[in-house]
Amino acid sequence: MIEISVSSRSRVEFINITREIGAAVRESNVKDGVCWVYVPHTTAGVTINEGADPSVVRDIQETLAKMVPEGRFYHHAEGNSPAHIKASLMGSSVAVLIEGGRLALGTWQAVFFCEFDGPRQRKVYIKTHGTQRT
Repeated sequence: MIEISVSSRSRVEFINITREIGAAVRESNVKDGVCWVYVPHTTAGVTINEGADPSVVRDIQETLAKMVPEGRFYHHAEGNSPAHIKASLMGSSVAVLIEGGRLALGTWQAVFFCEFDGPRQRKVYIKTHGTQRT
């Protein structure tokens, strides 16, 4: 397992971690297989979506803010219930196929760490499995 650190600078932020995951795949020496990306936090998540146009991320963030607004009554006393709910909606893991030692993402796809309770220092775990390069 490979662990990478992610530093968020704002309360809600999507951070493109595709490059770091690709480096972890190269380090793993897996030629063909699968890469799991897991976020071990309850107020952060991970997703795959378009990485070329930043307005896509902005649209996702704005829609989540409308779906799960800040400032309304939630039972959780810490004041970060919206972050927990958004993290559950995004999910805590994604799987990406590995082909030829590289992530098999679509042309426009990127992997994003989704911060909902920042700024914070976070961890992402990466695990690969498959046939090794010879």
